[in-house]
Amino acid sequence: MSEALSLAVFGVLVVLTGHTLVNAGRWLRRPASGPVEVTEAVTVLLPLRDEAARVTPCLRSLLAQRGVPGLRVVVLDDGSTDGTADVVRAVVGDDPRVTLVTGIAPPPGWLGKPHACWQLADRADASTTALVFVDADVVLDRYAVAAAVTELRAAGAALLSPYPRIVVRTAADRLVQPLLQWLWLTFLPLRAMERSPRPSLAAAGGQFLVVDRAGYLRAGGHATVADRVLEDIELARAVKRSGGRIALADGSRLAVCRMYDDWPQLRDGYTKSLWASFGHPLAAAVVMSLLLLLYTAPPLVAVGALLAGAPVVAALALSAYLLGVVGRVVSARATGGRAWPDALGHPVSVAVLGWLTVRSYHLRKRRRLSWRGRPVG
Repeated sequence: MSEALSLAVFGVLVVLTGHTLVNAGRWLRRPASGPVEVTEAVTVLLPLRDEAARVTPCLRSLLAQRGVPGLRVVVLDDGSTDGTADVVRAVVGDDPRVTLVTGIAPPPGWLGKPHACWQLADRADASTTALVFVDADVVLDRYAVAAAVTELRAAGAALLSPYPRIVVRTAADRLVQPLLQWLWLTFLPLRAMERSPRPSLAAAGGQFLVVDRAGYLRAGGHATVADRVLEDIELARAVKRSGGRIALADGSRLAVCRMYDDWPQLRDGYTKSLWASFGHPLAAAVVMSLLLLLYTAPPLVAVGALLAGAPVVAALALSAYLLGVVGRVVSARATGGRAWPDALGHPVSVAVLGWLTVRSYHLRKRRRLSWRGRPVG
């Protein structure tokens, strides 16, 4: 890497890291975590498919919600074969706030998750004004639902995505999972996303998603994103197209989420959807090449430049690497993640993301992508 290119990489990273700081310190919404109360009718919607082993903490956290007098919970068993429905009945008992329904298989043109969510939305009580979609791997704080609905109204939005704190336990978790928050804090202009009507400026996480019911229906709900692998982001775009506003928030004090239990689950979970994140393979190639140049190449160049006797290039490359580490630390601290020593491995994280992206396109081309026993992509 030449001195001019090293300087250019360093300059770009100064701008990107500065953007991460601004997003995390000024523009990122942070709902209140203390006692909050809402007076409107709220329904929590929980789609389940073979979640018997991990749905209990989620259900218990839903039953323990405070500050939502009109709370209702609708749980959908989406063709589970592991006794998920029995676990739900055992945990819920005869609580009148909870309704368990049996889902039907998705018709042609529908993927499983959007279809389950659409069925759930249809079962919400007629008086409901706010819908809260929650995944089985999410555990909520006592006031999480009330705080999230309050923030939805404060933002004047039709859709709010309060991103949970991602629990990391394995080396693979620590390498890959923090990239979710880091990517949107680094590259997505949060304030512009909220103000702009452009659907392309949209982000959301389906683990914990709060929507105004009228805005959701006006956007067409999950029927609009029936065949989309990234149904959460596509729903946010549909809301924008219908004239609604969307917002992201730091939900790390409201909810925690353990997305995958092991490396095969994590690998396959990202593989099934990364192709949809980028769209055309050429776009993926360009984006990943830039990410590798900016975040993976600098430490390698620094070592090579030192060995080659090019101290200026080595200093620039080392500084570029450290800027990447700083951006990762800022992201982690802003979203309740683990900063040290994980941030030091950021170049490896980006390289793994590149490999997962290649794998995603490779398997999609061969029509071998699936999730929970159903084909995707």
